[in-house]
Amino acid sequence: MPEANSRCICMKRFLVILSISFAAFLLPGYSQNIPESLQYTLIYDFLDEAANEGIIHLNSAIRPYNRDFIAQKLQEIAQADSLLDKRQKAELKFYLNEFSLERDTVPDNWVEWTDRRTFNLSLAQPSFHYVSPKKNFKMSIKPILGMDIYANYDFNGKASKGAIIKRWFGAEINMDIAHHLSIWGSLRDVSWNGKSLLSSNYYNDAWTYAVDTKIGGALLTRGKEVYGQAHIGPYLNNLPGAQYKEASYGADFSDSKGGISLYTWWGSLSVKRENIQWGDAYHCSNILSAVSPAVPMIAINLRPVRWFEFNWFHAWLNSNVLDSTYFYSETYSEGVTKTHYRPAAKYMAANMFTFSPIPKLSFSFGNSIVYAERNPQALYFIPIAFYKSLDHLATKHLGIENQNSQMFFTINTRNLKHVNFYASFFVDELQFARLKPSNPENNLWSYLVGFNLSNWPLRGLSLKAEFMRAYIMCYSHSVNLLEYTSNSYSLGHYMGDNAQNIYAELAYRPVRGLCLRFSYTNDTKYNKYDYLREDISKIIANKPFAERTYQNDTFAFDALYEVFSGCYATVHFAYNNARGFAPASERTVGEDRGGYDADGKPVVLEGEALQQYYLDMFAPRYMQGKNLTFKCGLTFNF
Repeated sequence: MPEANSRCICMKRFLVILSISFAAFLLPGYSQNIPESLQYTLIYDFLDEAANEGIIHLNSAIRPYNRDFIAQKLQEIAQADSLLDKRQKAELKFYLNEFSLERDTVPDNWVEWTDRRTFNLSLAQPSFHYVSPKKNFKMSIKPILGMDIYANYDFNGKASKGAIIKRWFGAEINMDIAHHLSIWGSLRDVSWNGKSLLSSNYYNDAWTYAVDTKIGGALLTRGKEVYGQAHIGPYLNNLPGAQYKEASYGADFSDSKGGISLYTWWGSLSVKRENIQWGDAYHCSNILSAVSPAVPMIAINLRPVRWFEFNWFHAWLNSNVLDSTYFYSETYSEGVTKTHYRPAAKYMAANMFTFSPIPKLSFSFGNSIVYAERNPQALYFIPIAFYKSLDHLATKHLGIENQNSQMFFTINTRNLKHVNFYASFFVDELQFARLKPSNPENNLWSYLVGFNLSNWPLRGLSLKAEFMRAYIMCYSHSVNLLEYTSNSYSLGHYMGDNAQNIYAELAYRPVRGLCLRFSYTNDTKYNKYDYLREDISKIIANKPFAERTYQNDTFAFDALYEVFSGCYATVHFAYNNARGFAPASERTVGEDRGGYDADGKPVVLEGEALQQYYLDMFAPRYMQGKNLTFKCGLTFNF
């Protein structure tokens, strides 16, 4: 009997604990666990500004923020409104209205049909919002529409290069059910139209830029055939990446994002396709930069206490590499069978631990692995793991190539009022022996440092600066399937390896919604090497940042005004000077100075031919040389 009573008591305790845990899960706290677009830069800048003033605490190493998190931070700012100036109070009022659905109410708009309690249908600010009477179902529907018009004047040719039109349209829908399930989705159809600048005819010269003649000269990625070898990859710019469809007048692509998330106050489990950024940065992160096209993933976020946050995801990457053993056959025509090869599978798993031991100070560390097995591996679905160790467990003593693993660290401090100092370190490959001064070899890593000074010495004024360097072979791999890329875009900094980036920005916000921004960007690419496994020790023994192969200096002025929620009017003026350089030293093993011939032997170009080779590799034609570029645009809901 005593043993039975003991079991009964233990069972009761277990049921009580289970009931409390279940009740805690059901406690409302988070609402609409839906990511806010990284393109909505003004709301991110406003939160950074408040964090720099010490009003709120942010873990800015993990972005995007979800909409409820932003609403909570806005409410924290509202509680300290005595510290805000007139412009900041107007910003706060504006954003609280924008994120009203997360606060269980509908927004106020200009021209609207609403009952003020459950729904709002706006015409002037096109959108529909609904909140059920019991607040257990919320929904918003918004159209997406925008256009940018570019005009470019070439100082070298002393003539206009003509106009380029970028247009996009689509829609998005967000839903929240019972404060614990969020579902969202969006579609954007995007087109670049340049006629004389982007059409396939423009690229039909000695350099065959379009591998497929149906595709015009892309603005974001290059497709060219040089000495019988096709090269497809992104240009060195910070524009959001895309995978193009056929379009003889330029380039078309569509972008569908969305997901479903089960969440509570302490965390969430999501299946989604989104762009993510890991690592503090205002220009481009060197860990996960969000420049590559969004990828589908399973993700976990945990925030059980103020001082700790954990993030993990397992993603399905796009390899852009065909698997010669995986194909299907099609009856194409009478007597003709066509073989369709499928892309090789490629995956990524990553985790990040963030600690805030004292207010306004955060540091993060984590690791990741890019792997290319036939199927997703259960080993890499373990959220808290050191993936390099698991990789060795799976492949050691088999005499095969390991997968591609990485480590990263960040630190961020706002302990000095008005200033945010941050740094990020990305380690692709580390050997302590290479740290010795006597060892000429360099480790494969990248670092980024920066600061953001706001509201000093003048209210509304901010100064940002970033410096990034990536050493030889960082982000690279001898197996192209294992490179730190998706859709051929670098998952890290867009400059890739053996490169340097300097970014400086002076911005002024005189009134609500208006941002005037002056910026300078220096992109410098040094000697370009191919990753040759047999010769890697010789390659990384070369001096990094030795001789320039490409440099682009850009001075820009941007004016952004948010007319109403989600509607941006933009004006952009920029002067850039993009040029290629021919290294003066003798070519070393693995160095790319003109590609390879049909027999696989290196081609060595010199002088102007080599300068143009690098320029064509890293910059689109319309940005080569000295240019003055003007852009104006209007965007509804990004």
